[in-house]
Amino acid sequence: MLEKLLQYDTQLFLFLNNLGTPTWDNLWLVITHEVTFVPMYAILLFLLYKKFGLKALLIFVVVVALMITFTDQITNVFKRTFERPRPCGEASLVDHMRFIAERCGKYGFFSGHSSNSMAAAVFAGLLLRPYYKNLIFILLLWSVIVAYSRIYVGVHYPLDILCGFTFGALSGFLFYKIAQYLLKKYASN
Repeated sequence: MLEKLLQYDTQLFLFLNNLGTPTWDNLWLVITHEVTFVPMYAILLFLLYKKFGLKALLIFVVVVALMITFTDQITNVFKRTFERPRPCGEASLVDHMRFIAERCGKYGFFSGHSSNSMAAAVFAGLLLRPYYKNLIFILLLWSVIVAYSRIYVGVHYPLDILCGFTFGALSGFLFYKIAQYLLKKYASN
């Protein structure tokens, strides 16, 4: 059964990856780059500051740093444990896929980009939901776009993305709860 699931995963990867064209390659390379969304993160921090104040912002910065470190490190543990090669590292796929990323990396299960972007989306979306009702949907869409970029450039399978999303959503919710606790304890007036 697992073998069949991985076969379907490979077929879906090849379908989604081959939707790409050279016309759009540069856009997807920009989207997949880690620093592309720094301005968005800065805007989110500004919105958090505007709605919660400086003391709360400092708490958020520490919690977000811990959250990203947590998701990143757990992602690495999974990659080293499962040792699932990235599609760009599979000799049998190289002639059937588009690989446009700068580098391939060794293992891909599960996607750090997906888990980090989903954790940030859930965390910020939940904190700001009382003030900006639809922001969480924009952030979730952004996370999906970042995740698809990993398939587009040829470095992750769809299951890598799906598992990254799941872990990221759970992490974002957990750290949202931690932030709420710390706000009540240290930043309430």
